[in-house]
Amino acid sequence: MGKQRQSIIGRHLAAIYPADKYLVWVVLGLAAFGIVAVYSAIGFLAETKSGGDTERFLFRHLGRVGIALLAMGVVSLIDYRRLARFAKAALILSLGLLVAVKVVGTMSGGARRWLEVAGFGFQPSDLAKVALVLYVAVLLTQKQEYIKDFGRAFVPILTWIMVTVMLIGVEDLSSAAMVLVAALTMCFVARANTFHLTSLALLGALLATMLLLASPNRAARLESYLGLKIFPNTTEEQVFDASDEGYQAEQARIAFAMGGLAGVGPGKSVQRDFLPAPYNDFIFAIIAEEYGIIGALILLSLFVVFLFRGLLRVARHAPDPLGLFVAVGLTSMLALYGFVHAGVAAGLLPVTGLPMPFVSYGGTSMLAGGVMVGILLNISRQLERPAVE
Repeated sequence: MGKQRQSIIGRHLAAIYPADKYLVWVVLGLAAFGIVAVYSAIGFLAETKSGGDTERFLFRHLGRVGIALLAMGVVSLIDYRRLARFAKAALILSLGLLVAVKVVGTMSGGARRWLEVAGFGFQPSDLAKVALVLYVAVLLTQKQEYIKDFGRAFVPILTWIMVTVMLIGVEDLSSAAMVLVAALTMCFVARANTFHLTSLALLGALLATMLLLASPNRAARLESYLGLKIFPNTTEEQVFDASDEGYQAEQARIAFAMGGLAGVGPGKSVQRDFLPAPYNDFIFAIIAEEYGIIGALILLSLFVVFLFRGLLRVARHAPDPLGLFVAVGLTSMLALYGFVHAGVAAGLLPVTGLPMPFVSYGGTSMLAGGVMVGILLNISRQLERPAVE
């Protein structure tokens, strides 16, 4: 009787224990980087919002990190198949909220991306990202037998992807691009027709062009990066004025130059006083300045480990096609956010305003990241392992 009870307890512990500890350690490492960097970079925000009380914003960030880690742990206990059952309803809800943002949303940073409920603000796009990955994975699983059929498989998947991307892209083109790339990656892994995927990519490029034409600020940001004036809705002052669109990129490059190989030291950043939103959009530049190229490469190596573990461990050995597609989508999206953020800060990509997952100061983006990793952990818990005796 005692052995039987021990066996039941052992199986229960095996069922709830994270199979991939590397994902957990990567998230904790990113969060630790973020806490130190945000505390250093938050000075200007604290000075303008709370009379220099940096501890107030530090504790707020710690609270958000704690909530994200708690969400990660809780979600990791919920079977991803059960979550997938509610994916369509969650996606429809998030699309409705994205429409509501356009009507009653709150302006922040020149864009209308936030909804306020009972005094709390959140970005519906973060819910839409997770819901879309789950629902696209469901559709890809259901349509595997005829996945290359245009009408029965591709059109339904295309419709959900493009509606979501369009609603997100109206105010946040860079996030919409990340969502589209993650969805395309999922479809590629699911053996969708290459011609169909190419058409989807071209449709996304056409949508991006239309959104750029509708927004002079976005267009000027891309032109400033290219050093060319190509859109009719911008002026040369916007594109080539060093104090306008090119200012952020220039200040980020200065941060890298000042950091050198080993950095100027923790808390000694100078560029935090010149970079817009150094605690969020340009947190990687602050890390490069204070910890040098060495610190920046260590941080990027965490995203490399996350990418490899998510794809080669969790996705590759997922218990079913649904788990495979979900793991590919979530892993690629989080890794893309990290690498694109770093590319922007290093001047390799146009300024986007994307946060770095678990590092940047943020609320709903931090929570969404925790939920995504929680789902990955749940999939990893269900990989094949020796039975517990």
